Amino acid sequence: MGRVVVISTGGTIASRWQGSGFAADAHGQEVMATAAVPEGVTVEVVDLFSVNSPRLTTAHQLTLLRTVHEVLADPDVDGIVVTHGTDTLEESAFLVDLHHDDARPVVFTGAQLPLDAADGDGPGNLHDALLTAATTRGLGVLVAFDGKLHSARGTVKTQTLAADAFGDPSGARIGNIGFGRVSVLRHPQRPAGLALPGMPDALPRVDMVMHHCDADPLLLDAALNAGAQGIVLVATGAGNATPEIVEAIASATSRGVLVALTTRVPAGPVAEIYTHGGGVDLVAAGAVPTGTLRAGQARIAVLTALLAATDPQGRERVLRHALGEAVPADAHPSAERVPA
Repeated sequence: MGRVVVISTGGTIASRWQGSGFAADAHGQEVMATAAVPEGVTVEVVDLFSVNSPRLTTAHQLTLLRTVHEVLADPDVDGIVVTHGTDTLEESAFLVDLHHDDARPVVFTGAQLPLDAADGDGPGNLHDALLTAATTRGLGVLVAFDGKLHSARGTVKTQTLAADAFGDPSGARIGNIGFGRVSVLRHPQRPAGLALPGMPDALPRVDMVMHHCDADPLLLDAALNAGAQGIVLVATGAGNATPEIVEAIASATSRGVLVALTTRVPAGPVAEIYTHGGGVDLVAAGAVPTGTLRAGQARIAVLTALLAATDPQGRERVLRHALGEAVPADAHPSAERVPA
């Protein structure tokens, strides 16, 4: 057991009734006061911000990322817990995981019920996250929720309201939490952590466009005209669209826009199977398939690549590294990083 730093960012776990709905307004100490602290654990709280997670921006997330690294610069810290809204938790956790290269854990948690709810799930989730942060090592960034432990990579919000809100639809969870202990079932496969990105004055725009029946390139073109440097195409099936979308993707990638290909299907990998606008043609047009990563995390991978490199080839190498693909030794993403 040991010293755990809790970074508070808001979300439902910090939310109270505002007259017409709930919104985050509680400080981290108020959130901590609701939870039982595991025996032998000492807690320090960092109040970073208190917002509903749909309002988070890239600037918020990069601030969180840098705060995590600043906290871990202290060798006496044994682990970190991040309290976070559930709506975009999967994105922030994956961003931190991509840049995490430390055996000490960073554990994200939150709640589906607000701070003052008599039967709220926040206190139990926070206790479990503290226990995980104090007792595990070498698992990367984690999500502790409803007695279950998940790897950040691949984990998404699977239920809008239910307590068992998170999981990886394409993979098994990392472990279970209960009876005062964490039971680790497996160790996740993770690429080496990337260096911290810089903080450019103008952060890159990355948009998501979903394919559907009757879809045309209108929204994709609108994103590009708005200045998007990265696009996530949320395709159908195993990663399929139309010849018109393929043409638009080819035009975008020829201009240096980084395009990632995912699917709106909950589980399973993107695959190059079909032509006539399918995955075969989209990949040939320059789209990078994202395996089992879904839209929100695919966008974070693209964002990370744009922040790490300036040329199209370097950005694609970093993207593929973030996706867990093998990167040749002479083309390691570190060569493309923007210094912290």
